[in-house]
Amino acid sequence: MNKHILQESNWKEIEKSKIKVAILPWGATEAHNYHLPYGTDTIMAQKLAADAALLANKKGAEAIVLPPIAYGVNSGQLEVKLCMNLNPSTQLSILQDILFVLEEHGIDKLIILNGHGGNQFQPILRELSLDYPDIITTVVNWWKACKANEFFEEPGDHAGELETSCMQAIAPELVAPLSSAGEGKETKLKIAAFKEKWAWTQRRWVMISEDTGVGNPEASTPEKGAKFLECCTRKIAQFIVDFSKVKGEEDLYEEE
Repeated sequence: MNKHILQESNWKEIEKSKIKVAILPWGATEAHNYHLPYGTDTIMAQKLAADAALLANKKGAEAIVLPPIAYGVNSGQLEVKLCMNLNPSTQLSILQDILFVLEEHGIDKLIILNGHGGNQFQPILRELSLDYPDIITTVVNWWKACKANEFFEEPGDHAGELETSCMQAIAPELVAPLSSAGEGKETKLKIAAFKEKWAWTQRRWVMISEDTGVGNPEASTPEKGAKFLECCTRKIAQFIVDFSKVKGEEDLYEEE
């Protein structure tokens, strides 16, 4: 039994625990080229959450990992068979219910460990802060904790070298041979502002990728994935420790 994972713990352990931080892994269910499973984002978020919480708890963080949510915002991928979409308004409702439970049991800190680029939680957290001002909620995009370019030749945006290498390290039995993968070529938007990323529009996935991948996975190795995961896990674990020490919102700010 892993006491830091709610799904694996029991009431006897939870009842006597002094939980300071709840961690919610949030992924997606979507196609990842031809070689990675639909659950890639959720599998990786759950793994990072569990490993980081374990390290953090050895330093007194007293964190608990909640059951993961395997549905994300995929409104741009509806033409891709069984890419499951969860609207942001639904995410808001889910988080409202989770925060209600945390508040009832005196847990005033929540980390959403996000594993899917389509999940954009900032506007949702702004709104929830009005309903739950006493709970500090934050979001961590785990793959940004370390600099991907220091570990990969071409990290890629979706099912590329980064995600493939990490899945090779975490769950190699779920990764098809790289010979079966598409090249992950992306058809880019033609307007300069979109290319320069100071303007944004939703990408229609079937228009930008033939194989649902964005980024070539050819150079992926489990060794690269393991090193990157270790780096991200250590940094996120330290964040959990630091966050667990926060007594109130005023503790987030430096003293003048």
